[in-house]
Amino acid sequence: MDLVALTPEKELFKGEITSVKVPGINGQFEILNGHAPIVAALAEGEVRILDASGAKTTFIIHKGFIEVLNNEVSLLIQSMAAE
Repeated sequence: MDLVALTPEKELFKGEITSVKVPGINGQFEILNGHAPIVAALAEGEVRILDASGAKTTFIIHKGFIEVLNNEVSLLIQSMAAE
């Protein structure tokens, strides 16, 4: 499945992934291939992306939204922790 992760300033990630774990407002959840369509608000916490080659990418967000539709994942991050 494909993921694009965006902030208002830049594109953080774009590519094929195996899974993404996100901090939902009611707890952490994971999106895998074939996931049902969903739109959900995200809380503060760690986003963990596992790409198709097995490489991991992680970053901390303060809030945002995730949308999943037809194996396409959009991660819209409103604010992130300072690096």
